[in-house]
Amino acid sequence: MTLRTTHTMLVWRLLATWLLCVVCLGLNVAWASEARILRTEPLPQNGQLTMDLDVALDLSSSVLEVAEHGVPLYFTYDVQIIAPRWWWFDKVLVQATLSRRLIYNNLTQQWRVATGDLFLPAATQEDALQVIKQVRGWPIAPVDRFEPDVKYEGKVRIRLDTSQMARPLQLDARNRGAWSMTSPWAAFDFSIRRAEPAK
Repeated sequence: MTLRTTHTMLVWRLLATWLLCVVCLGLNVAWASEARILRTEPLPQNGQLTMDLDVALDLSSSVLEVAEHGVPLYFTYDVQIIAPRWWWFDKVLVQATLSRRLIYNNLTQQWRVATGDLFLPAATQEDALQVIKQVRGWPIAPVDRFEPDVKYEGKVRIRLDTSQMARPLQLDARNRGAWSMTSPWAAFDFSIRRAEPAK
């Protein structure tokens, strides 16, 4: 076997290995869960700054299969609000989280979405996911934490929170791309209007 033939075979092997890696990476991306924030609306209500959110979720088949076997899935929303400061680093005013748990009961064949101790039943998996995708009136912080007529900036995201799952599933989730779901941060801004003086 000549040196040229050996070199050609080596090049072909490297090319085949590279193509295999590209295909595997593509499959991993195709099977990965994805999320993004579609709409954010901060609203002052009853002395609280509240948040309305709409989210798009595309869960991988492996994640949905685990949920169908009765394993709870945890979805966590994170929000941060900062006050820009020209003379120093921006000040973080608010850091808040909201967790929702998606549960399927094999005995009753019913889906439920839990927020804290509150459970909301759903007829189908699609209905249950719709509850995860919409947040209404989430209290973020007292309104008096913000100066009137000052523009504040914030960001929000949603993630599949594997840290709340059972320990063996946590270890498995770290090794599977399908479980790594965190939406990009979605930016928003708002200001609290100064109260009109009573006449």
